[in-house]
Amino acid sequence: MKLNALIKKYNSANLVLRIAIAIVLGALLGMFLPSQKWISEFGVLFVGALKAVAPVLVFILIICSLATGKSRLDRRFGRVIMLYLVSTLLASFTAVVASFVFPLNLELTLPADISVVPADIYEILHNLLVNAVSNPFAAISDANYIGILVWGAFMGFAIKKIASETTFTVLRDLSNAVSMVVRWIINLAPFGIMGIMFTSVSTNGIGIFKTYGTLILVLVGTMLFMALVVVPAIVGLVLRHDPYPLVLKCLKSSAVTAFFTRSSAANIPVNMALCKKLGLDREFYSVSIPLGATVNMSGAAITITIMSLATVHTLGIPVTLTSTIIVCLLATIGACGTSGVAGGSLLLIPLACAPFGVSTDIAMQVVAVGFIIGVVQDSMETALNSTTDAIFTATAEYAAWRKQGKPLPKELFRDHKAKEHDA
Repeated sequence: MKLNALIKKYNSANLVLRIAIAIVLGALLGMFLPSQKWISEFGVLFVGALKAVAPVLVFILIICSLATGKSRLDRRFGRVIMLYLVSTLLASFTAVVASFVFPLNLELTLPADISVVPADIYEILHNLLVNAVSNPFAAISDANYIGILVWGAFMGFAIKKIASETTFTVLRDLSNAVSMVVRWIINLAPFGIMGIMFTSVSTNGIGIFKTYGTLILVLVGTMLFMALVVVPAIVGLVLRHDPYPLVLKCLKSSAVTAFFTRSSAANIPVNMALCKKLGLDREFYSVSIPLGATVNMSGAAITITIMSLATVHTLGIPVTLTSTIIVCLLATIGACGTSGVAGGSLLLIPLACAPFGVSTDIAMQVVAVGFIIGVVQDSMETALNSTTDAIFTATAEYAAWRKQGKPLPKELFRDHKAKEHDA
């Protein structure tokens, strides 16, 4: 009975509060009991479970939404794709400004490995197209979300054409079952985050902040500026409302798990649960969220741009307006293709350095620096990337509501006149 009462009390507590307690507990355990490596297994199991269930969830939800839904792919998808691309481009420009305001010098003395660097933009786009038509079972097992989206859409439309009502019922039940499994996993997030925090503290300590402190501060500061200024400006411009209630709610619900899991794919179930709480259409967010995890890469664009321009500044190479524009475009296109490149955004740095004549060998030394600070850089990058998936999905949906004359959620978009009346 005591165990049941404890479980009930755990489930009734606020998830954000539980995660906050887990962060503190994990940090303390990492500092005072670093030899207890078994604690890190909680993090390994949590991230592994999220990564395992996410491709299955996305595949089934897309099929179910397109097969059983009465709506079709409408203007919301065009709007959300535009938001993804515009925000990624603006992130590149923001990173350029930050690089000029805070010029960085790097110590390029690390060994280089150039065997896995994409040769050019053509190779990135080629990888995306190849991933789109990969074997559907391989796409699920490899968490290839481009392939999952494409085959899920094909299967959904095909089933809609030929299936019976019994098939639709089975699909709905299967979708609800997978969603329930996801809720169970998310409910255990505090244990996973405690393990992840323990691993980070016990392995890296605080020395990383001393050696590469300035670089980390510029990267983190730029990403925070993007999340708290640029993204709200985009949302406010589209919805013509105070954007911060929506932005802050998404940051609170999505950014924490994304920061610690360091995986946009693992955070897909979290974002889908958030979209459900926001009252969004599942037919829409079941496609837009995994799509965002593939192409919405503001954090990656910032990393590529700042690290590339830091390399250029270190080598004393002059930067022109034309070369700056080229870097922004390369960072934007490259960031959208990072999901298909092993190693993520860091491996796109040599590509962005190429217009300045920087050798691949030198650029790969910068990549090595990126991997050293990855415990902070990659965490912030993932948090920004994944949270904006939910923010822009909600923005596109709410913009459609406005055009239809449908009222926006009062807890997020209260009218100024109503506020004055309450006062």
